Amino acid sequence: MRTGDKVIDQAKQKVESYIRNNYENINKITFSNDTSDPMGGLMIRETVNDKVDFSASVDPKELSVQSLGETKGFPEVKEECKEKICDY
Repeated sequence: MRTGDKVIDQAKQKVESYIRNNYENINKITFSNDTSDPMGGLMIRETVNDKVDFSASVDPKELSVQSLGETKGFPEVKEECKEKICDY
């Protein structure tokens, strides 16, 4: 089953909100068009601050971020978001 463009756009908005609310020094987030739908989830691939790549697993029904795969140099988690994920 292919995930629709509307759901992908909504998932990207959720991921951007998640990153901006939970990580420090986020200046720019660039989304690639490379998305996949492995085992009923949605994988969004992005770049932060024009240099660090990451991928986010999103539940397409709840539009919640399930996990984040960060590459070296990814911004630090905000202090207030270390114990509990901050709202997004």
